[in-house]
Amino acid sequence: MLAQPQDLQFLAFTSKSCFMQGEVEFRSILFVPSVKKEELIDSKTKNIRLYVKRVFISDDFDGELVRIMRKRLVRKAFDMILGISLSENREDYERFWENFGKFIKLGCIEDKENHKRLAPLLRFFSNQSENEVISLDEYVENMKPEQKDIYYVAADSVTSAKNAPFLERLTEKECEVLFLVDPMDEVAIQNLKSYKEKNFVDISKEDLDLGDKDEEKEKEIKQEFSKTCDWIKKRLGDKVARVDISHRLSSSPCVLVSGKFGWSANMERLMRAQTMGDPVSLEFMRSRRVFEINPDHPIIKSLNVACEANPDDPEALRAVDVLFETALISSGFIPDNPRELSGKIYEMMGTAFAGKWTSGSAEVEHSQPSPLPGTQNNEASEAEVVEPVQVEQQK
Repeated sequence: MLAQPQDLQFLAFTSKSCFMQGEVEFRSILFVPSVKKEELIDSKTKNIRLYVKRVFISDDFDGELVRIMRKRLVRKAFDMILGISLSENREDYERFWENFGKFIKLGCIEDKENHKRLAPLLRFFSNQSENEVISLDEYVENMKPEQKDIYYVAADSVTSAKNAPFLERLTEKECEVLFLVDPMDEVAIQNLKSYKEKNFVDISKEDLDLGDKDEEKEKEIKQEFSKTCDWIKKRLGDKVARVDISHRLSSSPCVLVSGKFGWSANMERLMRAQTMGDPVSLEFMRSRRVFEINPDHPIIKSLNVACEANPDDPEALRAVDVLFETALISSGFIPDNPRELSGKIYEMMGTAFAGKWTSGSAEVEHSQPSPLPGTQNNEASEAEVVEPVQVEQQK
């Protein structure tokens, strides 16, 4: 026996009774449970599963009849879930998303035929909505008039995403950026590719176009820093594919971005965590990193001067190494040798602090203790007093 609709109101977000006509006629009751039931989900098969009083009977169904039923039921299920998402009570869909959101994302990866039905059901955090998830429709509605693409960045948390250097210029332009903080988010978005004729763009990838390029100014900057870019590339060698002038930075001196067809820092982190990860593929994708520098930053300006004056200066070359390693971390990548990086930082700190707080200066200060309050002025005044009578007697 199937549960009756009046019995489902305590178990589900919503329920729907359907009567299908056409090639096949059948009645069905669809409902979305308010709590995820693990026993109702089997990742090993996509067949329709027959339950009677919550007892599994069989999933061995095949044939044209079952395929027609599945297709119609899937459409009705999408309509019902969409109705929950459009409800005035946002908490209903937030609760649904918390329980079943990963299956919507999985559908974006595996079910290409229903991409248009699945995409409106997705929810993400953003730099303008850090505490409440938003839909793609809400994002498109909030887009700037001149904005052509949907921007996103993948990270392990909202905190990491909002502090990523890739957002600096976009934040200044008040452009919204989606935060993909779930391991499935990035793969799901990459499979969708676009939404309402607007492409998804990863802001951590190379060749980011913000739509505000000044070609003449860009040409002048490239000429001014071309030698410095070549010098940095020579120093870093195979660690980067090339060194470019950045258009996405405003306060950071540099950033490390992924190649257009390579893994992002988030994807590389996930692939590293895979016990069966392919080291050859990992090494190949890593070689496509691009090092971008901010020509307006004082550090880059100083390196530009060092490149012109003395490109073989050991301190300048060491600064390039430290700059690359710190950009590696701030961009979300994992350094190959953290101990070597910390050693370089300590060495530069030692050079910067040399002579500022030495033991000799401390001894001098301790050997001459400060006079007690009120005595210093009296001693000074006594030393300055000269009796005119005594002076005349000495003469």
